[in-house]
Amino acid sequence: RQRDLSEERVQYLFVDGVNFDMRMGDTVEKVPVLTAIGVTESGVRLVLGLQSGDKESASNWREFFKDLKRRGLQGHLVKLGIMDGLTGLEKVFQEEFTKAKIQRCQVHVSRNVLAKVPKKYKQDISDEMRSIFYASSKEKSLLFYESFKTKWEPLVPSAVSCLDQTIDSCLTFFTCPQEEWISLRTTNIIERLNKEFKR
Repeated sequence: RQRDLSEERVQYLFVDGVNFDMRMGDTVEKVPVLTAIGVTESGVRLVLGLQSGDKESASNWREFFKDLKRRGLQGHLVKLGIMDGLTGLEKVFQEEFTKAKIQRCQVHVSRNVLAKVPKKYKQDISDEMRSIFYASSKEKSLLFYESFKTKWEPLVPSAVSCLDQTIDSCLTFFTCPQEEWISLRTTNIIERLNKEFKR
């Protein structure tokens, strides 16, 4: 949590908040913890930071990012931040890492969309979103998306609107090398780490 980061050339930053059960005196409390994993230009994954704080608070995220930079993280090298849609997180990230783009976690977006879909359509919509997210190019992905919109907007307008609001940030990974796409689509890397910490 305090080590020097100035030698690490981090290009991708995975960020997430997680609740841990922690003993606080005589009781066990749920404590939110902000987590960041960096991927260096040579492909090495590093846990950069863990800090307790309200994961819904923009000011806590800002302090977390500032702390990473105080420890030497070279913010101008960060190209991409991969995250879910936590309140205020994207705005603060873009202010602190001005050269970076944002990739929204496709798993979280899919869950949000499917929460607005009647059971009878869930499987079809899930399959079609997968076609959008796993297309071989951004152009094909957008074609699949337009087809998805045309088909589903009359039936589940709120679900289509939900996807429409995030589609651009769901497809940012296409700007990166193709061999890295699979890792950059979701926050799985950091959620796996959080599961290990919980275990």
